[in-house]
Parts: sequence; C-alpha cells; structure tokens
Amino acid sequence: MTLLELRQLTVKFPTRFGDFTAIEHIDLTVQAGEIHGLVGESGAGKSTIGAAIIGLLQSPGYIDNGNVLLQGENLRSLDKSAYHKLRGNRISMIFQDPQTSLNPLLTVADQLIETIRQHSQTTPEDAHAQAIALLEETGLSDARERMHDFPHQFSGGMRQRVVIALALCTNPELIIADEPTTALDVAVQKQILALLKSLARDRGVGFILITHDIGVIAEITDKVTVLRSGRVIESGDTRQVLMQPSDDYTRALMAAVPRMDLRLDRFRNIVDDDDTIDGDDSWQVAGASAELASDWLLSGHNPTHSSTSQCKTSQDTGNSNRIEPVENATDHPPVLSVKNLEVTFYSNQPGWFREKSGFKALTDISFDMRSGEVLGIVGESGSGKSTLAKAIVGLVDPSAGSLQFRGQALPAGSQRQRKHPARREIQMVFQDPYSSLNNRLTVESIIAEPIRFYKLASSKTEIRKLVASVLDLVEMPQRAMLKYPHQFSGGQRQRIAVARALVARPEFLICDEPTSALDVSIQAQILNLLKDLQEAFGLSILFISHNLAVIRQMTDRLLVFRNGVLVEASETEKFFTEPQNPYSQQLLRETPSLSMISGQI
Repeated sequence: MTLLELRQLTVKFPTRFGDFTAIEHIDLTVQAGEIHGLVGESGAGKSTIGAAIIGLLQSPGYIDNGNVLLQGENLRSLDKSAYHKLRGNRISMIFQDPQTSLNPLLTVADQLIETIRQHSQTTPEDAHAQAIALLEETGLSDARERMHDFPHQFSGGMRQRVVIALALCTNPELIIADEPTTALDVAVQKQILALLKSLARDRGVGFILITHDIGVIAEITDKVTVLRSGRVIESGDTRQVLMQPSDDYTRALMAAVPRMDLRLDRFRNIVDDDDTIDGDDSWQVAGASAELASDWLLSGHNPTHSSTSQCKTSQDTGNSNRIEPVENATDHPPVLSVKNLEVTFYSNQPGWFREKSGFKALTDISFDMRSGEVLGIVGESGSGKSTLAKAIVGLVDPSAGSLQFRGQALPAGSQRQRKHPARREIQMVFQDPYSSLNNRLTVESIIAEPIRFYKLASSKTEIRKLVASVLDLVEMPQRAMLKYPHQFSGGQRQRIAVARALVARPEFLICDEPTSALDVSIQAQILNLLKDLQEAFGLSILFISHNLAVIRQMTDRLLVFRNGVLVEASETEKFFTEPQNPYSQQLLRETPSLSMISGQI
C-alpha cells in the first residue's frame, strides 16, 4: 500500500538575488513498512524534502509546485490547524540537530510525558512508564535516573536517542529520520537501525531515512534516491542502485566513502564547480584567495617534526584499564600531557544537609601527545570523549589530575584568563555547528571575531580579505560571508566552523566529530584540508570520532574510551588488525558494512 507519494514537488526560497530552487520536480513514493533512503551532498535538498512533507519549511520557503499525498490525501490542501494535528499523530520527524530540537528549560521526562499525554488519553503515571520504556528501547543507559536531567547534561549521542524516543511517542504512520544516527557511536547506531527496521517490519511504519552514510543506506534501506542540487539523479532498489549505479555521480559518491580495509594518503574529492549557494558565486573580495589564506596561516606557525609517543597498560596499580605514557626516546617534550585526569558533574539537590550527587564522566585518564601527532579518540556516546576535549580547551573544570601544554601547567577553564596564550593556541571544532555559531551575526563577523580579538590583522580591509580567503580555503563561496548561519546546510555550517577555528592560527586543534554532519564528498574535502594543515606545519590534532573508517585514515594513534575510562591505547594500524580489548573488538564488528558494494568502490 502506498503510504506517501510526492508528485513533481518543487520548493523555492525567495532571496534578494532572486528565487533559489531548493528541490525541483521531485517524484518519490514510500510504501507502508518500507524504508526509503535519501542520499546526496550537503545542499542537495534532502532535508528540504522532509521539511516540505511535514509542513515545516523555514520561512520564506514555499512549495511552488507539485503535491504531497499521504494515503491519497493531498496535504497541500490542509490549513495550519489541520497540519498541526497531523504532525506527531500521523507523521513524526527525527531532526538532524538534537540540541536545537529539545527544550533546554525542561527535563527529558517533562518533554516525553508532555508529548505522550498531548496525543493520547493516559495518566501521568502511565506516561511516565511509557517514557522510561521508550528511552530504554533507544539504548539510553540508566533511563529511569537520567530522564530527570536536562538536555545539556547529555552527550550529543544521548540527546539524539531522546529525540528518537520523542518521535516514537505517538506511534506515527510515517517517520522522517533526518540523519538519525549522525551523533551515535557504532554500537548504539546498530541498536537504532535495528529498532527502525523492527518498526517498519512489525508496525508497518514507513520511513524516509535522510543520511550521507552509504554504509547505513546499504544496511537498512529497501529503496534509495540519489539527489544532487535539488534534482533526482537516480532512484530504485537499494541493492541495484549501489551495485550497478547508472549515473557517474552515484559511482563517484560511493568512491568517496572512507575505507575500513586500508589507509589512503588522500580522500577522493568529487566536489566540482557546480557546488554553489544562491546568487552569483563569482562575487569576490579584491585580492582574496585560498592561496592568500594558506600563506597567512603558515606564517603564524613554526614547523615541527612529529614525535609519536607510545603507551602501555599499567601493571602495578591494580587497575587494568589505566593507560600510562611510555617515555619517548626523542628529546621533544609532549605538546599535551594529561595526568590522572578526572571530571565529575554534580547535580545540586535541594536541602541543607543532603550531599551533592555526582556523575563521574572521566576517571584517572593519563596520556601524552607529541608535536605534530594526530591522536584519535573513539568510544560510545557518553564515554567521555567530548568531556576530555572540553577540559583541555577550558570549558569544564577537572575535579582531579593535571593538564600541561608545551611543558607548562594548563589552568582550569574557570581560572584561565581570556588573554592566556592557550586560548588562541588551542582551538576547537565542535560536533554541532548550528549551536556553536552565533545566528545573529553574519559569517563575516563570526570568522572575523578571532582575528580582531587576537589582533592578527591591522585594518578592516585586511580582515575582510582574510575572511574571504579562508572561506575560499574551506571551499565555500566568498559570497557566504554576507549570509547568516541558518541560511546554510549542516555541512556548509561545519565548513564555516572550521574556518573560524583556523583564523586564530592555532598550534593545537581539537576536532570533536568534525565530519559527523557532512556528506562523504564534503567530508573528504575537510579531511584533506586537515591533512594538509597538519603536514604543512606540524599541527597537533586531537581527533574525536565514532567513524572508525575516518579514524583509520586520519590518525597516527588512537585511544579507546568506555564509561569514562581509557581501556586501550594503540597505534592506529595495529588497532585495526590486532585489537586487544573486547570492547574494541566489538566496535570493529558493529561498524556498518559496505560488503554488498565493496567490489564496486
């Protein structure tokens, strides 16, 4: 039975440069119990299709032509009130960005219970029980205790699981899943994908799965539609499209997928001159260029030779999970030294005599990083990866242990003055570009802010030229500097975030899931850029990711975290051939497989 049908759907966004066509003449059908994948580069129109179906197109966007039929009913004929009732009851959506789709002022329990009771006649007690069951079903550990926490107290992956639970509250007929596993580690991703498959099979729920992960497409979808620049390139049975693609673009898209079986020097980049934003992309700032940005960035660094340290498991402390640094034979001191680091998050409880309860996010973490090293950190959501990064950059305070940067003690964030050298020398690219960019500022103001604050340029003209040049370097049109973050796709926003981090001319870069929101082609572009920067002037990079294929391509060594504990440290290549810890072996087993198309890419 046909659940959803799109007929010649066209969506436009008016701009001062004329109407921008986001999607054009899209035909698509979804059967009950079917999972239909949408894949393509950032800006291809995947999320726009989902927003048009559920009636959440961002103003001033509008449907210019075509129809959206849900079980034969034309949704374009509904008024706002009827569409509001439709959302949640019959169509739910799992958004790409969990941070912005949850209310930061309400606990997770409040949001789940409110949604359940709004769409069904149930008691608060029954709604509470259903909320716990949904959180447990989506893989959230300690659901009964954690559901009374606020969204900011969860990791990115945990927040995504809460969003998925919210989408399931009302047993909808159709679920639009916009990058539902972007922020999840492979173990939880496997649980979520199995959950989506069971919902489709057992309840007859139809899914539109929007993703840039070809592995997920291969593993879970029944049909797939490949999009580019708002148009359908090809569509059909998933196995047929992936194994025998009829279009060169589809073949190139699959060839850009990072490989798990071997390490390559460069990622294949399929982006070409057709990758544009609205308006005339020939608009440029006089004298600005990617070459100028490269020269300027290089002028702020002293090249160093990398010196990779080794790690061993401590045998004398009685703690088999403790990783201790081994003395390196070279004379180069570590660029970063972490000793017995612990981070505890306390929740204030009411009452004068009640002790504060705490959640230990990191326990007894010790390791060294050498100059020029790329060190990977992997582990499930909530394992402490991002907490470690925030402790280093000064966004959370350690509760025990110490940090040293270039041989000098690194003060805790609350004691680190704004003018402290580490504020500029250590920069971070966050997992969520939408939350890390100020939506009230233009891209030009966002990128120019570090240049002004650290006085890296002497005039407004020079600053503007540098901003345009760095945008060129990260493969964004210079015209992007005139726009605001909300006017870009997720992948485009991440490139802006990378540009903002680069303009401070850091020596140490922390990348927290920098490509989790990017399609494979833009991912290749950004990762090649990071490789170039690291090789050019010995940039030290702490690279956090749950994508093991990316970790293999990018890192020299890696650390494996679980439940706030460092369980394994290894040379990257050795990890993929001889993982020692059972959890490491589990991570490798549960990574989505491309076996059906491995001979094609």
